[in-house]
Amino acid sequence: MTFWYMEQLIIASGNSGKIKEIKEILADLPLNVVSMKELGIDIKFEEIGATFSENALIKAKTLSGVVDGIVMADDSGLEIDFLNGAPGIFTARFAGENTSQEEKNIKIINLLKGIEKKYRTARFVCAIAVVSKKINFTVEDSVEGLIAEEPLGTGGFGYDPIFFVPEYGKTFAELPEEIKNKISHRARALQKLKQKLSAVYEGRDFT
Repeated sequence: MTFWYMEQLIIASGNSGKIKEIKEILADLPLNVVSMKELGIDIKFEEIGATFSENALIKAKTLSGVVDGIVMADDSGLEIDFLNGAPGIFTARFAGENTSQEEKNIKIINLLKGIEKKYRTARFVCAIAVVSKKINFTVEDSVEGLIAEEPLGTGGFGYDPIFFVPEYGKTFAELPEEIKNKISHRARALQKLKQKLSAVYEGRDFT
């Protein structure tokens, strides 16, 4: 890959768990990955898009307007088939903006209480937007799983304790970080991001 040497990549997020995960996954790139919080930037994003990709692009463009360099923003969420795709783009605000993550997890557990395993299918979706003076694109990927009958594990963040991965027999919160960072929705989207950046910098046409 041909990258700008130690170009700064600024993450448009204040979520410490998400920032940590992104930095770990992008650690092999010659980019100085920092969060907007580390740069002392405190802005609010209006997530008014109808899709994860639209919201990611809104956040990236907003931050790009006040900083120099490459800006990366993601919008991710949990889609539950039994709930017709909810909470979806409202994942962070599910059950109210002022409720704790534990309360959000418990609400979902209760909504699916007594529901058979075959109907508990769900997925994590992640869309990532990258914006700079030279580039502007989005990528998206997902990971399939089931909603657990109770929160399990202490690792990860967000809905990880209730997202069960059948292949490993564990929730995201129970999986070691090195495994989660290979199979997660964010990891898969970040791999696509790496491929896209490589194509852009090598001058290849990308459709």
